[in-house]
Parts: sequence; C-alpha cells; structure tokens
Amino acid sequence: MKHPSLYKDQKVIVLGLAKSGVSVAKLFHKLGAIVAVNDMKERQLCPEADELDALGVSVLCGGHPENLVTPDTALVVKNPGIPYTSPPVRQAIEQGIEVVTEVEVAYLLSPAPIIGITGSNGKTTTTTWIGEMMEAAGLKPTVAGNIGTPLCEAAQVAEPDDWIVAELSSFQLKGTAQFRPRIALLLNVAETHLDYHGDMEDYIASKAKLFANQTKDDTAVLNADDPVCRDLMRSGRLQARIIPFSVTEELAYGLCVTPPFPRELTEPDGEADRRIVWRDQEGGDRDIIAVAELGLPGRHNASNALAGIAACLAAGASAGSLVEPLRGFRGVEHRLEYVCDRNGVAYYNNSKATNATATIIALRSFPPRIVLIAGGLDRGSDYMELLPHFRDQVKAVVALGETRGKFARVAELAGLTAVKLVEPEEDAESTLRLAVREAAALAEPGDIVLLSPACASWDMFASYEVRGSMFKQSAHNL
Repeated sequence: MKHPSLYKDQKVIVLGLAKSGVSVAKLFHKLGAIVAVNDMKERQLCPEADELDALGVSVLCGGHPENLVTPDTALVVKNPGIPYTSPPVRQAIEQGIEVVTEVEVAYLLSPAPIIGITGSNGKTTTTTWIGEMMEAAGLKPTVAGNIGTPLCEAAQVAEPDDWIVAELSSFQLKGTAQFRPRIALLLNVAETHLDYHGDMEDYIASKAKLFANQTKDDTAVLNADDPVCRDLMRSGRLQARIIPFSVTEELAYGLCVTPPFPRELTEPDGEADRRIVWRDQEGGDRDIIAVAELGLPGRHNASNALAGIAACLAAGASAGSLVEPLRGFRGVEHRLEYVCDRNGVAYYNNSKATNATATIIALRSFPPRIVLIAGGLDRGSDYMELLPHFRDQVKAVVALGETRGKFARVAELAGLTAVKLVEPEEDAESTLRLAVREAAALAEPGDIVLLSPACASWDMFASYEVRGSMFKQSAHNL
C-alpha cells in the first residue's frame, strides 16, 4: 500500500471495529480519506461506533452491505480475525483492491523501529518480557499490537529513537506486503488456526512474512529447537542476520542453555545447574543468568527468555542490564498464572493454552501431581499427542466443553481412572464452577489443579480471558 497520507480524498473501508479498527479509522479520517467502517455486529453491540460517528466517519453495523466495496475503493483495512472468505474481502480481492491489516499501516507510519514477535505459543509472555527488559536497559519501548496500545496509535506518537515492541499473529501478518521489522522473532510453530488458514502451508507462510522484507541490516531471531524455524534458517530465504536460540542444543553461536534440556519432551528434565549463555560469532561466551533464577518456571519460559534476550541484545541492550528483569518478571495473566492455595492444593490458570502443544508445555512445568481441567471448542483434533503426558504428569482429568469426550478417551488410554466429564449447566460460568469443584474433590494436599484447556474457548466463553477469569473466581470461592 501507499503511505497513509496519500489516501487523502480516497475511499478507505475499515472492516471490524474494536480498538484497532477505531484507531485505523481515526487515522485515515485525520489524514483526509473518505472512511467507511463496517462491522457484522448490531449497532448496540458496537460502543465504539458513537465515537466515530461524532467525528463524521460513516459507520455501518449489523451486516455487510452489498455495495460496500466499489471500484472507487482505494484500500480495505480488515480486522485480522475476519476471514478472507468474508464477502467484502473477497469482493475487494476480485476487483484488485488491496486488503491489508493494521500492521502494514502502522509500519508505513512509524518513525521508530519495530520488534515483531510471533509464534504459536509464548508470544504475549515474550513480548511483555522484552518490554520490561528494554525498559530496564533504557531503550524506550512501547508494547503494542495484540497487547498494549493499538499499533497505529503507537506509530503516531513514536519518536525515531523509540522502539515499538509488537506481538503479531499469523492473521495480522497474512495481511502485510511491505512490513519490515528491524528485529523479527519466530518462537515456534504448532498446528493451530487451521480453520482460518485452511492448511499448515498457509499458516507457516503467513508467519514467515515477518522476515520477507528484512535486509542484512536487520535481525531474525529463530528457535533452533523448532523444525519449521530450522527449515527457514536453512532455506537461504532470510536476508537478515540470524540469531538462533535453543534450550536443547549447545550452540556455537546464539543463545543457549548449558547443559541443555533433553531434546525429547517425553524424557525427564532431570536435575542440573543450567545457565543461559550468549555465544558471539567471535567465539566469546557471556554467562547471563541461571535458568533457576528466571522469574517464570519451565523450559518453555527458558526458551521465551532466550528469544527475549536475543532481541534486546540486537537492539543494543547490555547483557548485565537484563538480569534483574529476567529475575523479576512474573508472567502474564492466563498464562501459567498462580491463582491461590486451597487446602494445600495450588490452583493455576493457563486458559491461554488453546492448543495441545501449549498444554504439554504447561504439564511439564510442574511435578506429576496434576489435576487437569481441559476441553473446549472442537476443531477436529483427537488430542492423542497428550497421551504420554497424561500418563506421566497427570493424576486426574476433568473434561468439559465440546471436546470433553475426546479428553476422557485420551485419559482412559493413559490408564487414568480419575476422569470426570462435566456436562453443560445452565450457563458457562456454572459449568466451569462445577468443573473446579470436581477438580478440588479429586485433589489432595501437594497437588496442582491446572486449567489448561488445549482448546479455544468459543464453544462456551467469549474469550480465553473470560474463561480464565471465571476459573480464578471459582477457585477463590471454593
């Protein structure tokens, strides 16, 4: 797309309200474009519409008008979650009208360099952690994107010596063309969002767009433990300087854990005094911190820490300035979040685990005395990859949602006898409250009750945040 200022007096359609849609609409209106905003929700469910109306922006709610996209439309900016099969998106593409997401707009607008973080799991934790580390290093970060400030808002107030630290989804990246982050991180790739992308090929290609426009002056940070990341590093397609990181391999160059964790997740981690080490291209080693000192537990958080350290070093931070934020960070809500202790049982909220890989990571972060609450939206998976982890880490399973029968089946195959299926109550909150009570009844002092659903929330809850908040309230009210 052109620079946003070049759409003066041209028709720009914004699909989807919420924070990012409002931000984009206000930006183009301020720059003199003729802006129309469209949302499928009814007007009473779009509180943001009044603010845009007051500015003179056309807002159309309750469906997609047939004549919304016309030949004189110059640009369509869509909410990342709106599929490409949506009628106005399809019409725009058929007419050769460019369709982008807010990421593209913000990039063209921002005078500040961008750090872009993507991956199937760990994005929010890593993005937030990078923000705290950069703040401690005096590098003036603004955390934006899926968390924090909308990207367009951050771009409009940024200064050239600031940094925008942006969590980015595959949905957002798919709608980019020129986007070029100064530092790009790919944490991992797991099978997810196939209902949107159609297949893994499109999902991976969307993630890889993060690196498409980088040059030798930029930095690409990739997980050497992940097969997709390894393939990208070996492909010869990346033009940026590559910094690999690994928790399972002693790297000659990059960020690694020494001694490494076992390569296979089915192997026990064992006892070891593991440390995080930076190895530069001249063969020098810099000891950063002991893994045990990190503010968050688990090998996956060690991996997130490595990625964050690599990004901060590439941005100019000193290794020494990162130690305290590495120690002091306590994580993000709904991600292995400690909730409370009831009768000697610890309750943890990991509602953000919307795929099996995220749940496996969570299970391995605790001793094998876990009462697991799992289940949710059925996207067709059989969840059999959880079988060895149910056998080794889990003592009881409480299953709910559309996939409750599938989780019960995996638990039974794992040899678990303590398996409870929670049938739907009159509402989602009552159902989850019952699940927590069932888990409490199965738990003994020293056990952990873990909500880690391995599924999206939309069969019962408006979002994973709502699901996690209801879980926390239920645990506190035991």
